[in-house]
Amino acid sequence: MKYEPPTALPLGLLTVEEMQRALAEHDFGKVFELARSRAGISYSRIATECDIKPERVGTLARGRGKITSFVKIVQIADALRIPGHMVGLAPRPWEPSGSPAHMSSDEIGSISVRRRTVLQAATSTGLAAALPALHRPPTPKRVNATYVNQLRARTARLRRLDDILGGGDTYRVYLSEYQATRADLRNASFTAGTRPLMLSVVAEQAQQAGWAAFDAGRAAEASNLYEESMAAALEAGDSNLLGNSYSFLAYQAADRNQAVEIATRSCGTITSDTPAGVRALLHERKA
Repeated sequence: MKYEPPTALPLGLLTVEEMQRALAEHDFGKVFELARSRAGISYSRIATECDIKPERVGTLARGRGKITSFVKIVQIADALRIPGHMVGLAPRPWEPSGSPAHMSSDEIGSISVRRRTVLQAATSTGLAAALPALHRPPTPKRVNATYVNQLRARTARLRRLDDILGGGDTYRVYLSEYQATRADLRNASFTAGTRPLMLSVVAEQAQQAGWAAFDAGRAAEASNLYEESMAAALEAGDSNLLGNSYSFLAYQAADRNQAVEIATRSCGTITSDTPAGVRALLHERKA
């Protein structure tokens, strides 16, 4: 018999817009408050199952403080039976098909079939053969803006693999893509002004591989990839990607002092053009 924790949220509550918004924003204080007010789940039970001090749960529910630790987010998702996609995680091991709870039965069936088809094909013929998007175009003798745009569009397509597979499955794909682009950067010649554009693609792909590594529990690999992304973004003069690199590093830092140091280092590189979400995350981590 499958274990169901006493803090498992009712499926109906997961369809409530207020709950979905709180989960998407990682506002777990609001999640706890809704769990108690709408599902009758006490703060003491939440504290026990999530391994959080009872007074801390109450403080969060009153809107004071945030939970940003990846490990703790995973623990809360499992204790409250929150589907992984609702908090930015891969499907959890207890999810029957990794399907969102608020989807219709037709949508659930569609995702199930897609996931099953991809995984069956990957098992029998290899992941690259199963997914046409993985076939990389040949590198021209002289890299131009057209080729760089093709790689950028391909990176965006590959990102959609997260709709089907988790970080444990996509990490090798994203890492391989990043390494291939790095090889192009080392070995190819470039038309005027193209090399900085290629560096931006490298920075973006390193972040993509880093996030997949983080999602798969490979913290050390994620940190290395974020550092490599930072170096490429800095050389390219791309402040947006540079800000993203700092925010990813600060986000995954479990140690508060380390997060503060990373956020402080970012102050000289973040500009008014950097997305507000990145600036807000860094200021939050610094605080």
